[in-house]
Parts: sequence; structure tokens; C-alpha cells
Amino acid sequence: MQSIDRKTFLKDLSILAGASLMAGPSFANDLITSKSGIKLGFVTYLWGKDWDLPTLLKNCAETAILGVELRVDHAHGVMPGLTAAQRREVRKQFADGPVKLVGLGTNQQFDFVDQAQLKASIERAKEFIRLSAEVGGTGVKVKPNGLHKDVPIDKTLAQIGESLNELARYGATLGQQIRLEVHGEETQELPVIKQIMDVASHPNATICWNCNPQDLNGNGFQANFDLVSNRLGATCHVRELNRTDYPYQDLLNNLAKLNYTGWVLLECHTNPADKVASMKEQRAVFDRMLAKT
Repeated sequence: MQSIDRKTFLKDLSILAGASLMAGPSFANDLITSKSGIKLGFVTYLWGKDWDLPTLLKNCAETAILGVELRVDHAHGVMPGLTAAQRREVRKQFADGPVKLVGLGTNQQFDFVDQAQLKASIERAKEFIRLSAEVGGTGVKVKPNGLHKDVPIDKTLAQIGESLNELARYGATLGQQIRLEVHGEETQELPVIKQIMDVASHPNATICWNCNPQDLNGNGFQANFDLVSNRLGATCHVRELNRTDYPYQDLLNNLAKLNYTGWVLLECHTNPADKVASMKEQRAVFDRMLAKT
């Protein structure tokens, strides 16, 4: 691919659409919440960032939000520095209750110009993959994470895609799905994500849909969703489901049509005084919306 101007690239890609609908891979557990296999879960960013693991599990169980993605560097403390005994204890805490560990949400990215930084990020991601496997998770979230003005766009996207392939191969040996969050000022455009995933062809490399405003760009939500729906992984991130600035009902309708059995994870951005009450509210909103699919 020839190098192209950044603005031209983004403009051209924003009007692309068209992958046919296909069912995303299922890394679900056996909990079915309704007629649909779609399940509601929780990301510790931001509502749960200050909760230790027992508090997090208690609050999730109390609100019937029975899956959690642990964002790294939060108060739950599930990080690669844990000893083998501590990892077993984390696994036991999940095994002893109703809340499932969906996986770990990392900040590892693969757009670095410096190849030493790239290698270090890949190796750090592998540490999280091993950790997730040992504590009972099913996958690890990573990020694209951006473009660089002095590097051809196609080169950066290919580098991200090949990094995902390496991690997908590694993760597959440990039963861990690799989930690329739709993220970054320019890389969160869905046509850009599609180009990355065209390089990241390993079936264990998947997308974590992230409900960004950019999902509505170009030909709109449906065209962008269709563009990557065949690469969805076991997790989707959503904000508060009763917000009106994003088509959450359309998202759930699309997931239901795919017979999606993964997790819709609350990654809420507000700061309510009573977060447990807000989680209960989101549970009720989700159930009402899912009943409409």
C-alpha cells in the first residue's frame, strides 16, 4: 500500500462500509440472562476503580451484574506482580461466587515508532495474558492507539495488526482472547480498525466495540457496525445505557441478530454518589432494552 495523506486517508475511510453480518465468537459462560445470550457486565473504570476485590465482587453480585473486566492499576490489585499464591486466591474469590472474571483491561498499545518500546509493550501484554489465564479470565483488552505524522499510516496500522497476530497466537495457547478496544483519536474510526484487523487475521484477534461518538461518522452507525461485526470478541464497552447521545438500542438489536453471547460491559463516565444504586439502575435499563431486541 502506498503512503497517503492522513486527512485523505481518514476522509476516504470514513465512507467505507460493508462487511456482511456474521456471528462474533463466543467466550461466554453458561449464565443466560434472558431470551438473548447477551450478558451485562462491568468495567472497573470509573465506578469501581477504588474498590478492592471483595468489595467489587460484593457490589456486582448485589446488583446482578455478574461479569467484570478488571482495568489494570486499580484498587482491586490484580496485576502481574502477584505471587502464585495470590493469583490462586484471586481465582478462588471468583470461583466461590456468582461473578465471572471476563478478563483484564490493559493500556498496552502497539503504535510506537521506537521498536524497543513496541517490543516492551508486547512483552508486557504477554504478562497480562499469563496473569488472566492464571486468575481465571478469558481474555485481555489492548489498544491500537494512534497515528504518527512522520510515519506512513499504512505502516503504523500494519505494525499494530502484526503485533495483534503475535499476541493472538500466544493467547490462543493459554485460552485467552485478544480484544482490541476501538480507541484513540484517529484509530477509533471504524474503517481504520477494519484495516488493522485485515492485517490481524488470526481468529483469536478480535475487536472490543467501545461506543465512541465516531461510530456515527461517515455512513453512520449501521454501516460502521457492519464493517467490523465479523470480528467482534467477547466484550463490548458501553457508557450509561440511558444516555440519548448514542444508539444503544440499535447496538443491542445488532448484537441480538448476531446471536451474540458475549458481555456488554458498563464503562460509565459519570460520578454518582451512590454507585451501587446506579449499577442497579443500569441493570434495569439493560433488561428493558434487551427485552426489545
